[in-house]
Amino acid sequence: MKQAVIVSTARTGLAKSFRGSLNMTHGATMGGHAVKAAVERSGIPLDQFEDCAMGCGFPEGATGQNIARQVAIRAGMPITTAGMTVNRYCSSGLQTIALAANAITQEGAGPMIAGGVESISLVQTNVASTPEPWIAEHKPAIYMTMIETADIVADRYGVSRDDQDAYGLRSQQRIAAAQEAGKFANEIVPMQTTMAVKDKETGEVSHHEVSVDRDECNRPGTTLEGLQGLQPVREGGYVTAGNASQLSDGAAAVTLMDSTEAEKAGLEPLGAFKGFAVAGCEPDEMGIGPVFAVPRLLERHGLKIDDIDLWELNEAFASQALYCRDRLGIDPDKYNVNGGSIAIGHPFGMTGARMTGHLMLEGRRRGAKLGVVTMCIGGGMGAAGLFEIYS
Repeated sequence: MKQAVIVSTARTGLAKSFRGSLNMTHGATMGGHAVKAAVERSGIPLDQFEDCAMGCGFPEGATGQNIARQVAIRAGMPITTAGMTVNRYCSSGLQTIALAANAITQEGAGPMIAGGVESISLVQTNVASTPEPWIAEHKPAIYMTMIETADIVADRYGVSRDDQDAYGLRSQQRIAAAQEAGKFANEIVPMQTTMAVKDKETGEVSHHEVSVDRDECNRPGTTLEGLQGLQPVREGGYVTAGNASQLSDGAAAVTLMDSTEAEKAGLEPLGAFKGFAVAGCEPDEMGIGPVFAVPRLLERHGLKIDDIDLWELNEAFASQALYCRDRLGIDPDKYNVNGGSIAIGHPFGMTGARMTGHLMLEGRRRGAKLGVVTMCIGGGMGAAGLFEIYS
């Protein structure tokens, strides 16, 4: 039976949308940078790569073109490497890894690139949504903002504001400690680019050359008192700027190939893709999607929660991340051990690929054997991927 293995991973640093270092950088440029680095790290010859699958939450913002094809070309891949853009919104980057792995195991595909990219700075304000009339009448919650759904989860399942703020602080602290220990250094590939800076007083915009060599969104000096003093986004709600993921820009990529071919080539993979599952839930509580996707995934593989050594559960909002962790019964010491999106941001289509790459590298440091990447998805879904981690 064929086995798809992950050979390498690479990503950009994450930068704040609109005000950060990547606010003028095209998605193809970011994605190309991550893919080029992942391919170079893999040791696989360029002409062997069959396809480049890139997740993107707002692919319609990429000038009407297939952003994955643009990324492959920008990365310097040969014209024979195809490109496929994938949109499962927040889980797009994880979905590409599942698609690439299945192409290898089921179709006999050669080496594949998978990942995700999002430039919220360049596309978010230009994307409009037009509700479909029947859906708007019969299932209007699908058009809710995710902030609304996060507040509903908090209300419906009794997740207090205090617990959400404490969770946000923990994410900030863990990210800061991981940065201090250099735990992201082997993921992030420094990138030179140009950013726009707007003077608050005059409104004048100037351009500056910058190097994106770390995640820029987190706030190491965060205190619980500071978080508790933030006003909710919605009147009477729970979600604040301190207990929800930030809007951010970035790209990540991994390379995959057949395990037998990797062995023949003398390559040392980071780990193996073992399985993937999705599940739907009510749109008004979209944040609890992992509660349904994770059991489906584990059941297919004859596993239980305690069999998993390391977890990456995307922190879209503290309310849903806390509820999912505790409802599933995940040990907090095995869960988001180096923080998550509340601290460093969530470029929608990129995050699943970022978390997978981090799971491989952190799992190796810890001697973990099995890991799960899981996340909620806008519209009312959850996704989960199972990985074996090689030591």
